[in-house]
Amino acid sequence: MLRLMLLRHAKSSWTDPGLDDHDRPLNPRGQKAAPLVGRFMNAQKLVPDLVLCSPARRARETWKLAATELKASPRLLMEDALYDFGNGGRILDTVRAKSDTARSVLVVGHNPSIERLAQRLIGKGDAKLRKRVAEKYPTGALAVITFETSDWGNIEDGKGTLAFFVRPRDLAKEPIT
Repeated sequence: MLRLMLLRHAKSSWTDPGLDDHDRPLNPRGQKAAPLVGRFMNAQKLVPDLVLCSPARRARETWKLAATELKASPRLLMEDALYDFGNGGRILDTVRAKSDTARSVLVVGHNPSIERLAQRLIGKGDAKLRKRVAEKYPTGALAVITFETSDWGNIEDGKGTLAFFVRPRDLAKEPIT
């Protein structure tokens, strides 16, 4: 069985309109949300073997903050192809090309690619969670999709089972502002 985790970067800052999109940092809300997701991953034993991360600052910061909550240091690859805003195809191609022997892979990326890929891959799982993924994939949200295969090349649309879909607001004891 393979596990693909799709993490949309946490909330980013738009305070500097002159800043290149690639260089936008997390805002305070995002800085609070990312560790919550990391804590959830640790509690659920969702520690990846490999992390594929977009090189955009907001994605790197999201992973750094989430990773501080894990009890392991998975291999990390920054991949330019993950700075993508399409249908998720580039993400899937990157996962297939880079995952090698990893059984559990976390992708830290951007919408709409993360959301569209999740929607493409999920064919089974809790109906309520699947509906939530279809309605909105907010910043900082994490989908965990499992596949009954041992080869990343066999990952196909509609063949995944949604095991978890969690948003930062689901994890916060108080509203994140």
